[in-house]
Amino acid sequence: MNQIKVMVNGIPGNVAVIVARHVKCDDGFELLPYSLTGPEITTPSFKLDDFTIRLVTPEKKEQTIKDIIAKEGTFITVDYTHPSAVNGNAEFYCQMNLPFVMGTTGGDRNRLTDIVVKSTIPAVIAPNMAKQIVGLQAMMAYAAENFPGIFKGYDLEIVESHQQGKADTSGTARAMVGYFNQMGVDFDEADIQMERDPEIQKTKWQIPEEHLKGHAWHTYTLLSHDKSVKLAFTHNINGRDVYSLGTLDAVRYLNQKLAEGHKGKVFSMIDVLKNI
Repeated sequence: MNQIKVMVNGIPGNVAVIVARHVKCDDGFELLPYSLTGPEITTPSFKLDDFTIRLVTPEKKEQTIKDIIAKEGTFITVDYTHPSAVNGNAEFYCQMNLPFVMGTTGGDRNRLTDIVVKSTIPAVIAPNMAKQIVGLQAMMAYAAENFPGIFKGYDLEIVESHQQGKADTSGTARAMVGYFNQMGVDFDEADIQMERDPEIQKTKWQIPEEHLKGHAWHTYTLLSHDKSVKLAFTHNINGRDVYSLGTLDAVRYLNQKLAEGHKGKVFSMIDVLKNI
């Protein structure tokens, strides 16, 4: 069986490291010993168990990628960097003909899609790589399409808690806003309540202390105007393994689409789920 060559960008970030470890431990993949990282990173390499990964800062990335392509041939890039880098990274991947899985949230998502559509590569782009949460989103998308306006006249509250280092509002929560809007709820992304304070997360939310540095707890609450009906949807994730496993499925799917000759095409995690 030919292994899929993968480069994970964003190391030494927590999610990138966990994804890289899963890639390294899966016989279906070959982890390339390079990772594009931020300008603030001063160490030249990162030790992943007994495996050394060279950290490549922005000023060196173009020549390094050319050298990797010359040596390794085709490979798939996984991006878990920073929200501020999303669009710039996507432009670079398209420029260098690097098919990619974008797990980083943030950035201008419409522009992100346009960048790929105008390119010669396919990509998997999703605000959430956890397959079970994507399944919930698929159910919400079905309801939004088939029951538009079902929650007209309802108020919505969205609260989400993530680790202190998460810079942006949850991409999953923002996506859910769109579904609720289609179902008749007047709600803006700016109204999402974010929690990033570990002390409040531990005492008020009762999030286990060992997961304060890596979790995703969301609750979506609907209340009728006369307060006679209340519905709540909750999903709580501790740790990051669930995202890593979904990411590996996305890489397999993208590799399949590459073999089929797809170009300038954006796929979602719902596309991935339909083919597992």
